[in-house]
Amino acid sequence: MSTQLSTATELITTHGRRERPRMERVNWSGTIILILCAVTVLLPLYVTISMAFKTTGQAVDGNAFSLPAPFSLDGFVAAWNLTKFPVGAGISLLVTAGTVVATIVLAAFASYAIVRNWDRRLFRYSFFYLLAAMFIPFPVVALPQIQLTGRVGLDNPFGVIILATMFQLSFSVLLFTAFLRSIPLELEESARIDGASTWQTFWRLIFPLLAPMSATVGIFAFLYAWNDFMMPSLIISDPGLQTLPVRQNLFQTQFSNNYNVSFASYLMAMAPAIVAYLFTQRWVMEGVTQGAIKG
Repeated sequence: MSTQLSTATELITTHGRRERPRMERVNWSGTIILILCAVTVLLPLYVTISMAFKTTGQAVDGNAFSLPAPFSLDGFVAAWNLTKFPVGAGISLLVTAGTVVATIVLAAFASYAIVRNWDRRLFRYSFFYLLAAMFIPFPVVALPQIQLTGRVGLDNPFGVIILATMFQLSFSVLLFTAFLRSIPLELEESARIDGASTWQTFWRLIFPLLAPMSATVGIFAFLYAWNDFMMPSLIISDPGLQTLPVRQNLFQTQFSNNYNVSFASYLMAMAPAIVAYLFTQRWVMEGVTQGAIKG
């Protein structure tokens, strides 16, 4: 009896030891790399914010890491007037909104047609053609694009919307096609049995299911269109219709020595992009992870 009890005690002890959770080792090398990457982003952001709220005298005292004492909004007021911020922000918002909407709709259309007709050579080659276009940056084709938009009267923000959409289309189609392959065909077959056409199936069934990936494509298109400098500066011929990044460069000579005005202007220009990403990063990650999972 005592032998059985001791054996049972050993089994219970051994089983308990096996179930005891082990302490996971900290990946110090990865942690240090992530900390360094975070510092490279957060440190310039801190300097930008602190310099923007300083007076002109504090901004040129040589101590960029000191906190503003006292806080001053003079830099924001000067930057607002010099760059005509409301006009530039309105044009940037128009270009960005048009690019985001056009990119999502066109990329969703093209991706749906490619995925559901993959067995046809024309659609399959169209996909490869779009992938190849990802390796052609705008500066390579800038000169013919400038000449073409000027001849057809698109040397304005609407021309920038069209070109920005085209240059975002390849990457967006790549994301949408990966996501569409995870949607079962049985859903579409059920809709067609109920009498839905291809157009109704896409708008009422497929496009709502693409919401996570649409958010991902939208935020990428937003960041690209809002922060783009080269395309608007080369395409838009009227300085009064330029976007915020270009206006900052045009008026930079007027406040090149006033660092508080410069940093205030930069902060106002990048604030919408930061806010948009903070509020949509959850959908971005959801769209990327769902597009990477089959079924």
